[in-house]
Amino acid sequence: MSRRGCFLCLSAVLAAGAAWAQSESFQASLTPDHAIHDRTTRIEGMTLSIWGENPQSAFSLGFVNGATGQSSGLSLGLLNYADTYSGAQWSIINITHGDVSGWQGGFAFGLLGSVMNYTGGHMRGLQTGLINMSGNLSGLQVGLVNYSQRVDSGLQIGLINLIAETEGWFENFPHEVAPGMVLANWRF
Repeated sequence: MSRRGCFLCLSAVLAAGAAWAQSESFQASLTPDHAIHDRTTRIEGMTLSIWGENPQSAFSLGFVNGATGQSSGLSLGLLNYADTYSGAQWSIINITHGDVSGWQGGFAFGLLGSVMNYTGGHMRGLQTGLINMSGNLSGLQVGLVNYSQRVDSGLQIGLINLIAETEGWFENFPHEVAPGMVLANWRF
């Protein structure tokens, strides 16, 4: 093997070792800056937090659960926020700036739903809450107020249901209903 080949092989082994070292199975934190591991360390297991923030594939239990980058798992808390998330976010308020695949909900006021769920990108799955908002919906929103900028294929059930990019009132019925409806609105 040539020197260059040995150097490339050694570099690959060191890079893989560094990537492996960047992942931990447990995180406990008071705040993101006062935690067992740095906020950039990927957690693949469990986090317990007053306020935690890490990239993760984990079960997160805390008052405030922050998930950075491409994260997944189950987050239970009072407030969950993420860049992108796959899995279940259960809290009073769930905020994801990017895409969600899974369920945003919680348990508020004796109801199976949170106070507010927000997905800035594409929501693929289920949102249950008093107020549900998404940039793009492929799934189901159940709440008092449901809003989606765009719906690829989805159903809204609630008191006020808004789909901003619907062409008009009953113009493409039964494939889509209207920009705003009571009780139910959809686009398929």
